[in-house]
Amino acid sequence: MTTRTKLRRAPAALAILLAGITACASCQGSVNGTPSALDVASPSSGDGAGAADSTSAAGSASAAASSAGPSASPSAAKSTAANGLAGKVVVLDPGHDGGNALHPAEIAQLVPQGFGAQKACDTTGTNGADGYSEHQFTFQTALLVKSLLQQRGITVIMTRNNDTGVGPCVDVRAAIGNNAHANAAVSIHADGGPVTGHGFQLLEASKSVGGAANDANSQRLANALHTTFGQESGLTPSNYVGTDGYEPRDDIAGLNLSTVPKILVEAGNMRNASDLALEESATGRARIAKAIADGIISYLTSR
Repeated sequence: MTTRTKLRRAPAALAILLAGITACASCQGSVNGTPSALDVASPSSGDGAGAADSTSAAGSASAAASSAGPSASPSAAKSTAANGLAGKVVVLDPGHDGGNALHPAEIAQLVPQGFGAQKACDTTGTNGADGYSEHQFTFQTALLVKSLLQQRGITVIMTRNNDTGVGPCVDVRAAIGNNAHANAAVSIHADGGPVTGHGFQLLEASKSVGGAANDANSQRLANALHTTFGQESGLTPSNYVGTDGYEPRDDIAGLNLSTVPKILVEAGNMRNASDLALEESATGRARIAKAIADGIISYLTSR
């Protein structure tokens, strides 16, 4: 993602999820035969990246996610049922995409932001000083979160299934969660702030089209992740933006247009050396992924 100092840069097994997404006409074009944003981001609840053209980095992340832990035992399955997690649906939304930079015209097209406003379909995201990109970090981390949630019997849908595509547009990302009637949705990002700034942020819509009850549930989801991030991620609340790691926003389309509980996590600042070291390491990403998964599970089991 980005800070205030830079622009906010804004799937194929479950066909029902595509209903209602076709309104994103500006995302449907293609460039030189490249699949459109919708084509490359068909939501999927299957294992792994789910795309033949995934990069080696994405494949490595998928393998790491698949080996993150043992399959649930019968006793664990009984515990899952008892905790009410079986049948729950979570949408994970890894920010940006690896092909965005090669298709500036597509990602610059305006799409609904909510409440009459518009914004760019998507952006390229940020990166660390050594070139490690936000889109790579978010995809690798999302795969780890997916594996952890699936081990608890939760159905997981990804808004994109590789790190080589374009988009999908930010309004489509919201529609995927809405059409899935997700119990929770989390957009995973990393910030690009001042080098002295560090820590996590939890972005919430000032108001969403889902209404006050949905906003209250989004706040509860944010509270749950705030606790687990503070305890498990290795990150502290942001010291340069927001208040104690929370930041209400009115310009994030994926949050504004959500009719299900949804938040956006800025999992550290990629321009800060210590945050970047955590984000780049397999151990650090595992910690961040566990914090996200545990926060989601805490929210789902407390309802």
